[in-house]
Amino acid sequence: MTDWPESWIRPDWPAPRRVRACVTTRSGGVSQAPFEGFNLGDHVGDVPERVSANRQYLQRLLGCEPAWMSQVHSNCVVEANPRGCPTADACWTAEAGVACAVLTADCLPVLFCDLDGTRVAAAHAGWRGLAAGMLEATVAAMAVPGPQLIAWLGPAIGPAVFEVGGEVRDAFISRHPACFEAFTPSHRAGHFMADIYQLARIRLAACGVTAVFGGGFCTVSDPCFYSYRRAARTGRFASLIWLV
Repeated sequence: MTDWPESWIRPDWPAPRRVRACVTTRSGGVSQAPFEGFNLGDHVGDVPERVSANRQYLQRLLGCEPAWMSQVHSNCVVEANPRGCPTADACWTAEAGVACAVLTADCLPVLFCDLDGTRVAAAHAGWRGLAAGMLEATVAAMAVPGPQLIAWLGPAIGPAVFEVGGEVRDAFISRHPACFEAFTPSHRAGHFMADIYQLARIRLAACGVTAVFGGGFCTVSDPCFYSYRRAARTGRFASLIWLV
């Protein structure tokens, strides 16, 4: 773990000793502009050989096998499989040495583990998936009561720059009225600034997960992250969690 690039993020949360987690950044890697750095997304137009080299380097650094998915902004959860690439937006595992991995560039990555350190999960929660119940589906798939889980909110678009239309606000409030607090009026009529971290905490609390850590990042304003809103042609960084 000491060989990880210094810019990579180690979640600050009270995870059990068997749990390991990290978030990559643009540091290192062989990708060239506009994907310059450590791009791990194989669907963004980067040279496949460079993405493969980045992924192989990641696996060597971590000493485990990442389980990648084909993410589609759904609420589908699968068991992590490093030998496949299922269409889903969250995965879980109880197997040591297999890393649940999600790729993002403004959407919210959420990492989960149980208090006993026997199961972990990673979810990709853009606003569509979040509104559709992505986090609730992940908790259900882990088959662990909500109060026995802890969650960590990884780097995502910050509330100061996440402007959405009224239909997005309505999609959340119609399911959870408490989500009203996560939106403030924008300077544009009919638009709102959304706090995706607060929305995630509200949705997690609704299924019993109240031990929630992380948040406070902004992928748009911090150039160490890839950001689709900042530059539509860009790479993806990874949030990973695994058991040892």
